Amino acid sequence: MSPLDPELDPFQRMEEVSTYPLASRRSLVGVEDFCAVPEPVEGFEGFFDSLPDIYAGTWLKELVERIVAARLADRPVAVALGAHVLKVGLAPLVIDLMRRGVIDHVATNGAGAIHDFEIATCGRTSEDVAEQLPRGEFGFAEETGAALARAAELGCRPPGGAEAGFGRGLGRLVAESGAPHADLSVCAEAFRLGIGVTVHACIGSDIVHMHPAADGAAIGEASMIDFRHLCRYVSDLDGGVWINVGCAVVLPEAFLKAVSVAINLGTDLSNMTTANLDMLRQYRAETNVVQRPPGRGLSILGQHEILLPLLRMAVLSKLASAGWEGAAR
Repeated sequence: MSPLDPELDPFQRMEEVSTYPLASRRSLVGVEDFCAVPEPVEGFEGFFDSLPDIYAGTWLKELVERIVAARLADRPVAVALGAHVLKVGLAPLVIDLMRRGVIDHVATNGAGAIHDFEIATCGRTSEDVAEQLPRGEFGFAEETGAALARAAELGCRPPGGAEAGFGRGLGRLVAESGAPHADLSVCAEAFRLGIGVTVHACIGSDIVHMHPAADGAAIGEASMIDFRHLCRYVSDLDGGVWINVGCAVVLPEAFLKAVSVAINLGTDLSNMTTANLDMLRQYRAETNVVQRPPGRGLSILGQHEILLPLLRMAVLSKLASAGWEGAAR
């Protein structure tokens, strides 16, 4: 294979790519359309219990009961968020469950981290790829690329001996930035609350890796630190619940490896609950989250923007009936 002309070789010229201000880009999603998080509605528990005990009705009820049982027993509950969960306006829901003490760890992929940052920074995210790509502008928002590069650096070398990791680096960056919508950043809220937050990047798959500031060593190191945080968390997941929502590949793969590490080191996960919630069945999510790990696995199909609000309201209603006061933060 002949080498590229040096004048055309991306390897030689990545630092020359053109970027533009994030605020100038047309984005498809705005915070004005995000979900609300009302208090538990009187009578909702009865409505939820009235759902048919057939197929998804049975499985959704079981998942709710297992989340409630885990929190009543002070066992962990985690969500692994694909980017689409944030794109459809569900950041307030995830943050609410974190603040109430229902969720104590959030994992996401590189795309989720990108949307989290953009939502916090300008209240809009999700560019029109079909519109941007032919113009050579897809993925080149300056602030997004620069911020994720900085988050990786902070994840490797946090100030003052703070805990390292990509997720915490991004959370710190957003929380301390004065961003106008920082209250809608899942990573920033996890950082503020002091709960687990991990970002699992796949180099070359995210727009920010095209930015001149992207440092593969920092991205890799920060992600590796977060993988080890994930392994530590999963090692304490017996009796707890892991919910994969809307991620088809990266997070199911990272979770399976963390499960393998935990078992290799002698952890019993036979009482763990895993669930995959998505709009369609995906091979890796079904096998790596639902079927292969020990414990009970559940799979429920549904639109995130409908299914997750139902799940939240059911969990909160059941916990309230059980007298659980939560760990409000």
